[in-house]
Amino acid sequence: MATASTPMATSKKLASPLTDIADHLLDEIFLRLPTPQDLARASAACATFRRIATDRSFLRRFRSLHAPPFIGFFDRDGFQPALPPHPSAPAARALAVATDFTFSFLPSHRRWDVQDIRDGRVLLRSGPQKGEEPANFTELVVCDPLHQRYLVLPPVPDDLAASLEHRVSMVRKPCRVPLLVPLSEEEEDTSFRVIWLACYETCVAALVFSSSTRQWRIAASKGWSDLAISTDESFILSRFPPPFARSHYAYGCFFLDWVMINCKKLLMLDTRMMEFSIVDLPPGKWSKEGVAIVEAGEGRLGMFGFHGKTASDLSYTVASNKGKSLSQWQMKKTISLDSSYKYCIRGATGSDRKYRWFLMPLFGLVDAGWGVLLGSERPSLFMPSSAAAAMEHVRPLVDRDVQQAR
Repeated sequence: MATASTPMATSKKLASPLTDIADHLLDEIFLRLPTPQDLARASAACATFRRIATDRSFLRRFRSLHAPPFIGFFDRDGFQPALPPHPSAPAARALAVATDFTFSFLPSHRRWDVQDIRDGRVLLRSGPQKGEEPANFTELVVCDPLHQRYLVLPPVPDDLAASLEHRVSMVRKPCRVPLLVPLSEEEEDTSFRVIWLACYETCVAALVFSSSTRQWRIAASKGWSDLAISTDESFILSRFPPPFARSHYAYGCFFLDWVMINCKKLLMLDTRMMEFSIVDLPPGKWSKEGVAIVEAGEGRLGMFGFHGKTASDLSYTVASNKGKSLSQWQMKKTISLDSSYKYCIRGATGSDRKYRWFLMPLFGLVDAGWGVLLGSERPSLFMPSSAAAAMEHVRPLVDRDVQQAR
């Protein structure tokens, strides 16, 4: 009996250390799993693994190292999920079925337009009714479309708006852009902040709403002259149409670009310090079809953009220094795209860890929203289902090695 029981005892001793590993070591092991799907499978193994894998602090670390997959994008026709053969197509289809991307659960007294998307939340702005004079600060709502929860933000108090507008010239209404601030590592998952960025003739200001206080406050204000912006430039910027204002986010800062009006500057708002500053674009003539600001790694900014008027050579430039004083940029590579199409950069996402994507509608084949997805993976094509029948006409564009640098 003694000899027969020995293997069983040995087996128990070998099996027990798997769940006896210290939590901090399991953290490090799970952080090295290649995909979120692998983490989900590991968490199903036992209660200990699930407890660690669902811990908020661990999940934030994991997400910082593993960029989320591309699922789809919003255009004027609503949510467009990734389609086959893109690897995210099954997940995109499941999300589209489970989520109300028509926002029918929102109050129906207004038309709601998508403004920003961060951390599973969507920021929407109310549109004016027919014949109605637009409000100074229009109504905003933040919602979770998956669980159909929402919060209609209180209006900016009249006295707060008046105290700001009293300081500036109000010949015309300023350009106002709403922004949804990404969560920082210190913030709870249930909290969020919204910024109204307002460009007046003599200054720029940021009003911030916090879900924890449920109140608006003036968080930052700075004169254009203090930012070395000329009178002529500030006159144009204050009249910049909000629908054409493109914002980018990197390293805790929002960047507003004005390339559509030939202004070679970026307005930067540091959301941690709540300070405004100006960043000059890299030298050269940049197309009006937009730029994309990304995290290039080691705290440096990266920028995608088109040179000249044809918008067929996509350039990637990286700032050679960190911080606010971005005086030097270095061209890293140029990607040649098919010159028979017209491209327009619409946005960027990802991180400096692994992925970098941006969406460029193509025009020239059919009246539909086409797109090319570039990043650390093979380039791929995606489009609304209405354009799927024409996909074979664009396949050569996708199969090209568009990531090949000159």
